[in-house]
Amino acid sequence: MSMRVLHGGVLSLLQDAGRFGAHRLGLTNGGPMDFEAFHYCNQLLQNMPDCCAIEISVGGLQLESLVDTWVCLTGAEMPLLINDQECERWCVHPVAAGDRIRVEYAGRGCRAYLGVADGFRIPPYLGSASTVMREGVGGLNGVALQRNDQLPCQANVRRRRLYLPLSEQPRYPGQATVRVIPGYQQRHFNRTEQRRFFGAPYAVTERSDRMGYRLSGSAVRCNINGVLSEGICHGAIQIPPDGQPIVLLNDRQTIGGYPKMGAALRTDASRLAQLRPGDTVHFAAVTPGTARRILSLEQRFTLRKTLREH
Repeated sequence: MSMRVLHGGVLSLLQDAGRFGAHRLGLTNGGPMDFEAFHYCNQLLQNMPDCCAIEISVGGLQLESLVDTWVCLTGAEMPLLINDQECERWCVHPVAAGDRIRVEYAGRGCRAYLGVADGFRIPPYLGSASTVMREGVGGLNGVALQRNDQLPCQANVRRRRLYLPLSEQPRYPGQATVRVIPGYQQRHFNRTEQRRFFGAPYAVTERSDRMGYRLSGSAVRCNINGVLSEGICHGAIQIPPDGQPIVLLNDRQTIGGYPKMGAALRTDASRLAQLRPGDTVHFAAVTPGTARRILSLEQRFTLRKTLREH
């Protein structure tokens, strides 16, 4: 019982909630770039929160279902077609053995999540099925989905047809404000450089990927000479010698030595991951206390929107 890949699209990766506790081995987290869209994909399907789904970057994925089940697509504005009939996104749909599923290219946003009832049954590696191509682990042999890959999943005939109303769905406008918790190295950037970083717009470059978003704009200078390698957290904002910020994300290296202005909030990193080359980023500083309140509000409200049933 499975789905067969007819076309892998630009980049389609199997992802669950991520791989944790393996930094000491040099393995990074992986997991969904847009946590919010991934979360709702599983919630709509009434799955466990960490069930494995497909992260589709840009679009183009095509599958053939070999089992009766249910599917849901969330995230970027990629049209979903089942047997050439366009279907609602952010909504659960039944599919039967022999049905063909196609995800077209994104009109807005960059990443979408296609899930099935009870998730894809991928054997975990160090506790997670998440694919990290740079390390060659997770998913199916640590690589992107390819033609004729088989994605095991359960036959399932009992699901409610839940959907997230249009008014509740996230928007992907082509710009994002990323809130930053300043780090201890911020003091090595003088006030002029800090104003430049927090006051100027930056553009997403074509060198952005799951490892990190490389930005282009006003160069920021630091008075640290050389590098000092240390652990890297999700969202860390490095300033390399050229002064152009890099926001490190899910597939980042586990240690790094460039000076860091601080770290982006998780919810804003998800928004950042939906931007495409040429889109605009602004940074805004927040205190740790404000960051905790934002996270608390996200857990209480943002990730608990009202789902409805057809």
